[in-house]
Amino acid sequence: MAKSTKPQGEAAKLSRGFSWLAVLGVILVVAGLVGLIYTGLATLTSMLLFGWLLLIGGLIGLLHAVQARHTNFFWLGVVVAALNIAAGVVVLKTPEAAAEALTMFAALLFLTGGVFRLVGSLVVRGPQFGWTLVQGAFGLLLGILVLATWPSSSQYVIGTFFSLSLLFDGLGLIATGYGGRRIVGMVSDRLAGEKAATTRAPGEKPHGGDHRAAEPVQPE
Repeated sequence: MAKSTKPQGEAAKLSRGFSWLAVLGVILVVAGLVGLIYTGLATLTSMLLFGWLLLIGGLIGLLHAVQARHTNFFWLGVVVAALNIAAGVVVLKTPEAAAEALTMFAALLFLTGGVFRLVGSLVVRGPQFGWTLVQGAFGLLLGILVLATWPSSSQYVIGTFFSLSLLFDGLGLIATGYGGRRIVGMVSDRLAGEKAATTRAPGEKPHGGDHRAAEPVQPE
């Protein structure tokens, strides 16, 4: 009995795990939608999270560097950790200025990436020529629009990207959780059917069969 109930217990655990994954996806989707409505708050929140990540990462890196102080990478680890700590402190103290700097950096990335895609698509003209051309034009246009309204664009650009990332990640988790629950349910039903077929009593005939074949033939 324990062996028969073990697969069912594992399937129930997997189903609960996928359910929690879908719940997390719903939370991320709600957070993404709220961030798209309040982009200024989303920008400030993302910068504060970024600053704390830099600060905590720098402290952990410094701890690892101290533990490896007898190696050749000690000073490199200390320098990298110190830069992360300093950057985290600056971002936490001046999140607005940090958002402006990151917005400028993102706009320059869009510009350079768009130019390279446009030039590459025109020079190479590969099988994905049209798609690459559209991507390059979109990146170039987005970079120009962000730079044209900078620094006021820094109030919503980072928050919009952060909220969109939460939204799409949440949708992916919901799809994964729902699909996982369906697969687990299908596998459980199939295993239950196979178990019922193998545990049928000996001599038991399936329903709907022709019982006349088992009757003896009377001689004339």
